[in-house]
Amino acid sequence: MVKKRRDEQESALTEPITLEETVSTTDLKSSLEEIKNYPGVIGYILRNSTSASIDLKDPTKIIDYAIVSSSALDAGTELSELFGLGDVKSISIEGANIKVLSLTIDENRVSIFTERNVDTEEILRKLHH
Repeated sequence: MVKKRRDEQESALTEPITLEETVSTTDLKSSLEEIKNYPGVIGYILRNSTSASIDLKDPTKIIDYAIVSSSALDAGTELSELFGLGDVKSISIEGANIKVLSLTIDENRVSIFTERNVDTEEILRKLHH
């Protein structure tokens, strides 16, 4: 009986991995570097399970922006699950002066910070080219 249970555990761990077309982190960073130069863009945070890249015009705000970035993505996921909305494509939060666009691309979590009046549709098109 123990052997059967072990075989079941091994088969659960060795499920085939499906390969999908993914955006490489290098390509994503390249797109973000271009977006960073758009008018009104303050900067971005890119993170995945192995690294993080932060590029903000005001480095004194890194911790604040990192907290907002993480909180926005987590809250969007929780609200989507709570109300059965399906997968979250992107989240946009507008404050008095700043707008945050947060999204997940493959295994990368991206937040782009802009001035409030920036149209983020062009940014989304660039990221999903």
